[in-house]
Amino acid sequence: MPSWRQSLAGDPLPWLLEPDTAQPAIRYFALHELLGYPDGNDEYRRAKAAIMASGPVPKILAAQEPEGYWVKPGPGYGPKYLGTVWQITFLAQLGADGAEERVRAGCEYVLSHSIASHRGFSVNGTPSAFIHCLAGNLGAALIDLGWLDDKRLQSALDWQARVITGDGVDSPESKHTNERYYKSGTSGPLFACAANAGLSCAWGAVKAMLALSKVPSSRRTPVMNAAIEQGIEFLLSRDPAVSDYPMGYATKPSLSWFRFGYPIGYVTDVLQNLEVLAALGQMQDGRLAQALNLVLSKQDAQGRWQMEYSYNSKTWADIEKKRQPSKWVTLRALRVLKAAYPEQ
Repeated sequence: MPSWRQSLAGDPLPWLLEPDTAQPAIRYFALHELLGYPDGNDEYRRAKAAIMASGPVPKILAAQEPEGYWVKPGPGYGPKYLGTVWQITFLAQLGADGAEERVRAGCEYVLSHSIASHRGFSVNGTPSAFIHCLAGNLGAALIDLGWLDDKRLQSALDWQARVITGDGVDSPESKHTNERYYKSGTSGPLFACAANAGLSCAWGAVKAMLALSKVPSSRRTPVMNAAIEQGIEFLLSRDPAVSDYPMGYATKPSLSWFRFGYPIGYVTDVLQNLEVLAALGQMQDGRLAQALNLVLSKQDAQGRWQMEYSYNSKTWADIEKKRQPSKWVTLRALRVLKAAYPEQ
């Protein structure tokens, strides 16, 4: 089996490692994830510091209100892609320093205003508006930004795991408790969601597994392990290259599955599905062969991938250009290929 470098049509590493004031986090992630630079390395530390000096992170932070929120106070889901929960999600994905004062203020605001009834993350602050895509994105972001020891985050992660397995969660008809499913939101175990006609939502599953994969294995509770096992089984129940998971109101898989981009909101793609499965140690599973072939087929002659899905003009900071070679998407692809085809 060829190594991940041998699977490439060209060598994009010099491109990813070049200093880039527009997207400084690329060098930081490439040094650490692709080349294995340790945290204490001077070059790695300089690359991390550069993220806070130029590019999208300072632009996002410049739009923050002094109290820690973006646009308006409250749970922070709206306005979409400009509100508070989106900024915490994007800041983590863009490599922001979780110890920076404004980043910490934003995280604290989310933990204080976006969790319903001391349980899961909510679109509007009520228990009925818990959804896996939001909860997974925020859980993953807050872990990346250094909040794993916070009791509120631990409770939210526990709730997300329990909602997946059904452990101690009542049916929507159990009106006497908030620890239940709601027909208007997450309506049952295994990622059932009203937005997907009450069927299991694969986008929500990817986001939930993203969060739980970031909890160190030594700190995962039995219910987290059970939820991860069920999540892996669900994501591997269909060929990710086809992504014909339960579709609810649609008749065929969303085209968004096959358009790779960055950063990533509630929409997901085949590449993030593979990133999550890689983080959970599943990349040697033969059922992923076609999905890996799909990823490889999208590279150009220089071993680069295009930006196919973009939030540009909808966010505080644009990220690269659509239909152009993307350092972010290339980094994501290499992350997956490195896990699938390790060097001998």
